[in-house]
Amino acid sequence: MSADHAQQHPISLYFKVWGLLFLLSFFSYMVDYLQLQGPLRWTLVLIFMLLKAGLILSVFMHVKWERLALQLLLFVPLFAIVVFIALMAVEGDYTHALRLLYFSQQ
Repeated sequence: MSADHAQQHPISLYFKVWGLLFLLSFFSYMVDYLQLQGPLRWTLVLIFMLLKAGLILSVFMHVKWERLALQLLLFVPLFAIVVFIALMAVEGDYTHALRLLYFSQQ
């Protein structure tokens, strides 16, 4: 690809994404500052982390402008991993509950 055909993105896009990353980081720090605990804390931390990673990946690593096949190649395995982790967490809670039920009766 020659320099004449190179795609240029407006610098304002990068500043907007940088500002959004700053805002998401602020919210992430507020979770600690407000001393949130339990599942709410970890849910918020994970949401902010995934949003920031998605922004960085899509804009700064230029995945947003790639073909759909490459986007799917990157995101489908990640989605599958998240689903498998969720399934393992549910199964772990179920196993833990069963052990508490059966071992507490003895």
